[in-house]
Amino acid sequence: MPPYAYFQKKFMPLKDAKMGILTHAFHYGTGCFEGIRGNWNSEKQEMYLFRLEEHYRRLHQSCHIMRINLPYSVKELCDLTVELTRRSGYKEDVYIRPVAYKSEEKIGVRLHDIKDDFLLIVTTLSAYLESDKGVRCCTSSWRRVDDTMIPARGKITGIYVNSALAKSEAIERGFDEAIMLNHDGHVSEGSGENIFLIFQGTMITPPGADNILLGITRDTVIKLAREELKLETIQSSVDRTELYIADEAFFTGTAAHVTPIIEVDERMVGNGKPGKITRKIQKLYFDAIQGKNPKYIKWCTPVYGKTKTTKKTKA
Repeated sequence: MPPYAYFQKKFMPLKDAKMGILTHAFHYGTGCFEGIRGNWNSEKQEMYLFRLEEHYRRLHQSCHIMRINLPYSVKELCDLTVELTRRSGYKEDVYIRPVAYKSEEKIGVRLHDIKDDFLLIVTTLSAYLESDKGVRCCTSSWRRVDDTMIPARGKITGIYVNSALAKSEAIERGFDEAIMLNHDGHVSEGSGENIFLIFQGTMITPPGADNILLGITRDTVIKLAREELKLETIQSSVDRTELYIADEAFFTGTAAHVTPIIEVDERMVGNGKPGKITRKIQKLYFDAIQGKNPKYIKWCTPVYGKTKTTKKTKA
């Protein structure tokens, strides 16, 4: 069974979904997207799509910022995603990429007077970061873009040039990932992840005002820590040197899951190994996304089962 795409308002084999080289979004980065995980539970023989509605509510917000008309409700987007994943037939973890974009083949820098479209693909994704052993990081020389430059609250295609520059710099310097500072010098996020620090049992993460993407995995971790570990999260600006003296640190993201940070700028974080609290959060998170914890099954949309996929939700 070939992987499928939803493209130009119809389902088709992924290999047939192609766009023209004059497409506006290709030239100017005028699109927004989401990254959604489908997690395979081998015991239940079921694929669970994690926090599907929340992802599509954020996509609608991104489209509003970018003046992109997305003519599907959250429920319709959820239903399309379930159907596409079912058609593709995967029985392993998958990565789902919806994209709303300026689709007209027209040259000219603007957002107005350009036609829009929506596409959706399902594919596999190998391990993005080493979530078992942890990762070595450096603070990047590239600063995170400011909200008045490219709005960080939108998951906008063009903004990822900023992340790509930071990621390649880190890899070429021998690290696994970059940590980006904002224009004020405060810690913002990784190249594609939110960041958390732990000091003597207190968990801290940068606030939205420090130009982070308000991550859905970030929100999940905050809720799991509060509900299961009685650990509240302080959202506060973080200085670079606080990365060096934290007891524990970790990244969160749809691609990265929960990934321990064991070194920053050639300084060990804690004892240089994944911390105890990080490991607990990691276990809680993986149980939740795989549909193994009944308390959080509401976050999981089944693909192959007979369970109703989504509740009616207004965009």
